[in-house]
Amino acid sequence: MDTTIIKKTVLSGIQPSGTLTIGNYIGSLSRWPKMQDEYNCYLFLADLHAITVDQNPAELRAKTLDLLAAYLAVGLDPQKCAVFVQSHVPAHAELAWVLNCLTPFGEARRMTQFKEKAAQNPDNVNLGLLTYPSLQAADILLYQADFVPIGEDQKQHLEMARNLAVRFNNKYSPTFAVPEPLIASRKGGSRIMSLQEPAKKMSKSDPNENAVVALFDDADAISRKFKRAVTDSGDSVKYAADKPGVSNLLSIYCAFSGLSMTDAEREFEGMGYGGFKTRVAECVISVLTPMRKKYLELTASKDYLKSILKEGAEKASYTARKTLQKVYKKIGFI
Repeated sequence: MDTTIIKKTVLSGIQPSGTLTIGNYIGSLSRWPKMQDEYNCYLFLADLHAITVDQNPAELRAKTLDLLAAYLAVGLDPQKCAVFVQSHVPAHAELAWVLNCLTPFGEARRMTQFKEKAAQNPDNVNLGLLTYPSLQAADILLYQADFVPIGEDQKQHLEMARNLAVRFNNKYSPTFAVPEPLIASRKGGSRIMSLQEPAKKMSKSDPNENAVVALFDDADAISRKFKRAVTDSGDSVKYAADKPGVSNLLSIYCAFSGLSMTDAEREFEGMGYGGFKTRVAECVISVLTPMRKKYLELTASKDYLKSILKEGAEKASYTARKTLQKVYKKIGFI
């Protein structure tokens, strides 16, 4: 009897823009090494998505290789998963066009991210911003992804991908898997917030360097940023709605230490904010220092990184072309 276990497929990607933060690590990157053992993973570098806002070409090329180095530094193994650049697999853009033609204008215009980015970049409200969700749906559907790891702020885009899959399947015949969200249970809070404005999500594009702990900051920078982190009135270290600064630091500590919130609160009972922030910094440094060392070694090996991308594109293209050929046949292309 054949006892082969067929793994479910997961797809995820990050744009090669801005600077990766500990928020990116906790929210996605830290989950990927375990997922590559449990699932059939396609993990890409979303350079097509990145150009919906102006990019410096030289910086985009450099950041793409840096992001790949980050993927490998956190523990991804290219032998276990497909790691590739989005633009190296033309099927992404090709399927996106088909899906654009199935997406009503009003549905695209209602997307929250389009409204936000259009407001942030009023001088560059391009069609890419509007059709971004169709490209994102193509990313997912090309690989027949069963699951997509997402945060709370990405539910709307996944729902659009699901709607497009169902719409196409109903119009032509079953073609796409309908993806489900993969939301990991996380110790502590659900999102990592700015160290300077704890009501705002930590962002890799934040201009205030003290608000963000970059994934590959050195130990001195990490210590300095946590020392300057905003706390709250009072002196108790508790996770509470009226203590957003302290709650954020506790969430970070739980994510890096593996402790539950209850155990973390117990550990810091009676400790002042100064000692608390120092301990959080030490915990983060202990986890990030080995990754930083590997990252720096990898960024010095450009030829090796490019060879990984070549192999990854070949793996991804094999699956993507099969899906695209089915789609083209069903819609009537010769």
